[in-house]
Amino acid sequence: MRIIRTDSRAEPDCHGAVAALGNFDGVHLGHISVIEAARAEAARLSAPLGIVTFEPHPRSFFSPDAPPFRLMNREARAHRLQMLGVEILFELTFDARMAGRSAENFAREVLHEGLGLRHAVVGADFRFGKGRQGDAAMLQALGQAEGFGVTIAPILHREGLEISSTAIRRALSAGDTRAAAAMLGHWHRIEGPVRQGDRRGRDLGFPTANLSLEGLHLPRYGIYAVLADILDGPHAGHHLGVASLGTRPTFGDNPPNLEVYIFDFAGDIYGCHLSVALVEFIRPELQFDSVEALVARMRQDCEAARGILAELPSH
Repeated sequence: MRIIRTDSRAEPDCHGAVAALGNFDGVHLGHISVIEAARAEAARLSAPLGIVTFEPHPRSFFSPDAPPFRLMNREARAHRLQMLGVEILFELTFDARMAGRSAENFAREVLHEGLGLRHAVVGADFRFGKGRQGDAAMLQALGQAEGFGVTIAPILHREGLEISSTAIRRALSAGDTRAAAAMLGHWHRIEGPVRQGDRRGRDLGFPTANLSLEGLHLPRYGIYAVLADILDGPHAGHHLGVASLGTRPTFGDNPPNLEVYIFDFAGDIYGCHLSVALVEFIRPELQFDSVEALVARMRQDCEAARGILAELPSH
């Protein structure tokens, strides 16, 4: 997949794509329905399949002091979109200039002249332009005037509930990973480079890989059964494990992070890119009176995670 990071323009060899537009935070089933509509149109027109999104997320620009809310960082989003067969990812810089563009200006100067889209696909709730003045119907009219097609995909519902990033955040905050996965169409994943930790886990007999949670919505603190994919390096592969998500209160006041213990694994993966799927919440985060009590509970957690993962239909 080709990633084009730009304020408004792409090279001519990227023009002519059919692209789905949106933030695609989480790449949930609602997003996928929009992408599938774009895929069908791309096939009809024999055009590349693209995505037009924004970085940083517009909400981060307008509310920089708001609590972290993203379900995915930009790398995780790109990885998921690549898995879905997207050929071109246009990441538009969202800054004051972008925020100030009128709906007409965005359609003409960015989508038509800058990116050269042949066709755009948006969800029925899509908004764009300064002050969110434009909606999907307006984009359709502007596209007709500028010479590119626009398809409006209906909002996806499941069992009477609208699928949304907000609903997924709510499920994760409650530790309901399976409800989140039902809306996402995949396990919720946290991705990033493995960072140096304090090596306390290694001293306890449970060496862990540490991932930052910076900028991400925080699921319920606690212990999870996980699937861990090492995406690069000599140890690349798929593994099972258990993870602690939280602040490690037994050892004082610490910034939240994700510590992953990979079962039956030995190897140096510092700096490697790790993708961790939260499969099931096992228990809340606890503060233990002693290291011995913590280690005993960690052994129980590992057995619980192994049992949960053994029941998955496939890994």
